[in-house]
Formats: sequence, structure tokens, C-alpha cells
Amino acid sequence: MHWIAHIESGPRRVNHAAAAVGERIYTFGGYSSMEANAYRSKLPIDVHVLNTEKIYLDWLEIDKPKRSSPQYSVTPFQRYGHTAVAYGKKIYVWGGRNDQIACNRLFCFDTDTFLWSSPSTTGIVPYSRDGHSACIIGTCMYIFGGYEEEFERFSQEVYALDLETMHWTYVVTKGESPPYTDFHTGTAIGNRMYVFGGRSDRAAPDTSEHDYYPNEIMYLDTDTCMWVSPVVSGNVPLGRRSHSAFLYNNELYIFGGYNALVNQHFNDLYKFNPFNCTWSIVQTVGICPKERRRQVCIVVQNKMYLFGGTSPIRDPVYDDGSDSPDDHELMDHDDLHVLDLDPTLKTLCMLCVINNHISHSCLPKDLIQDLNILQANLWIIDQMTL
Repeated sequence: MHWIAHIESGPRRVNHAAAAVGERIYTFGGYSSMEANAYRSKLPIDVHVLNTEKIYLDWLEIDKPKRSSPQYSVTPFQRYGHTAVAYGKKIYVWGGRNDQIACNRLFCFDTDTFLWSSPSTTGIVPYSRDGHSACIIGTCMYIFGGYEEEFERFSQEVYALDLETMHWTYVVTKGESPPYTDFHTGTAIGNRMYVFGGRSDRAAPDTSEHDYYPNEIMYLDTDTCMWVSPVVSGNVPLGRRSHSAFLYNNELYIFGGYNALVNQHFNDLYKFNPFNCTWSIVQTVGICPKERRRQVCIVVQNKMYLFGGTSPIRDPVYDDGSDSPDDHELMDHDDLHVLDLDPTLKTLCMLCVINNHISHSCLPKDLIQDLNILQANLWIIDQMTL
């Protein structure tokens, strides 16, 4: 696996949410310390689109609706800690909060028309929360955990929204549930929702400022509603929160995150094989992203796109363990990194030419053009050009 691109000047966001439809990635909201005033009001959420088929990767911001537009009342307010899942050509955004209020209203973004709607739902609607996880299994969006704002407590509950009927169900589960957590990850593999990591509290569901970071992986079998804690082997990641999870070739990958007990941000990459329940460390080639948390990782075909997040500016021993957006020694990122999960021989050869500054004058013109495009998207330390 090769890191093949590092591009600056995208949306500067942390705790944002994103989903892919076709070749395009859509990212919604998130927090930026440079725009703090935007999170004390109900201004419309920002939406940025990345077309991964374009030669040069750049983000396009969708116009926000004006107050006089009918779209204004059905557009979610700017938020962080929410989730976004794709179902067909629509993306459903749920939960999250700004600096004053949390939300449990459902919003739908149509990727054909770039229009918002707020579908009516029935059933048992979950309480407002942020830091939960969401994934699609069958026709349903399953959500787990998070921090319930009304009661100021962590959750370990499961809800399912059938996106065909728009009916919410409180899922009565069997077996021992994962810990009460927020900022964990929930990933669908077949009919299972795999939950890993997150932040919990020794007094959970209440808060006592005695955090802990579970590193057990568990899954919910949505056919039986049974929680299962598989016996795992290999190199198990240290517990963490605000990491990212993505699926490739039916294997689960974990990147980055943060553990306050050891005052450490991560930029490691782990793989979990659900068939033999084995963890392994993934070695990558190229310039790896800085240690960070609260980023997003999205897979399109055989590439993973990582963008945003926040990193310590100076010494890594700086944080008091809070997840406050007012931390003063963190840097919010506006960068995009691309990890080629299955590089072709052509890509490997071009990387060799670029990184070793090999003359390319004898190569065909079309290959020189491909080299120049790859060069434009690469972060080369000495900034040499072909």
C-alpha cells in the first residue's frame, strides 16, 4: 500500500462526516477553530464534493441555501460529531451538535440534485447525540452509542432506521453489549456491525472524568440481535477514540485516533480479518499523514481518501483529555491524503521514477503526462519537478 498524494487547501474540518456515491465523495460540516462563531448559530451546513475521477483532486463547495429559499428550513445546521451514510444516490445525515444544541432530526441529501430534504419518520426516535456511529445493513441505518445530550450520559443502545419505510426501531439486543462509548467506529461487514474503540468512563453511563479506552472489537449480528465478542489474536491496537475505520476486500482497517491516558495521537494503520479474527499492523510506503484524530477515511474503488482532522502543534504531551473544540494547541488540517490500496505495476514504476529523480526524457509522451499528473498530486520533500 502506497501513499501517493498529499494535497493542501481543502475544507479545514474536524469531526466532520462523509460518504461516497459512485466516484464522488461528499463531506458534511465539521468543526474548524478558525470559524468558531459558526457553531453558536444555526447557519446551514457546508457541503464539499471531491470528484476522484478528475486528474487534479480539488474540492467543490456546494452553494448554501439563502434564508429566503424553501431549502433553508430543510437544510441541517452546521454541526460536528454527526454521521453520514449513503443509500442509493442519497446520503442521510443524522445527529451531531453545534456549540449550543444537539440534534436528532433526519436529513437527506440528494446527490443528483444537490437538494436537501427532511423525511418524516415514525417509531422510537433516538435521543439527540453526537459521537455515535452509523452504518448501512440491508435497508436499515444502524446507529450505536454516542453521547446523549439531554441526559449528559454515554450510550450503548442500538437503533435501526428502515430507509424504505422511514420507521425507527429500538433494537433489543442479546448478550453483553460493548462499553458505553462515544467517538468509536461502527462498520458493516455483511449482516454484522463491528464496533471498535471509543472513549468511555469508569462511571458510565455517567461521567466522572475518569476516562478509559476499550480496545475490544465486538459485532452485532443483525439477524439475531446478538452481540458477539470474538476471540482475537495478533497485534491488537491500543484503545483510542476519534479514529477512522474503513472496509476494503471485506477486511476492516483502523487509522489514527487519540488516547488521553498516554497523551498520544496515532497515525498507525491496523487491519482486522473478520474470518480468522486476527489483527495485524499494516506497513505502508510513502509519506504517511501526521498523527491525528477526528479525520475521515473513505474508500473509492482501490484508493482510500483521508482528509481533515486535528494534530498537536508542539509537544505531544499537551492534552488534558477533553474533546473540547477550544483546545489551543491543536492544528486543524485542510489536507487530503490518498492511499493506493492495490497499486498497479505502472504506479509503482512511476513512483520509483519520481522519488529517485530518474530522467524520463526517453519515455513516451503519454507516460510523461501521467508522471506530471502524479507529481502534481504528490508531496515531495524537496519539491523537485519533472
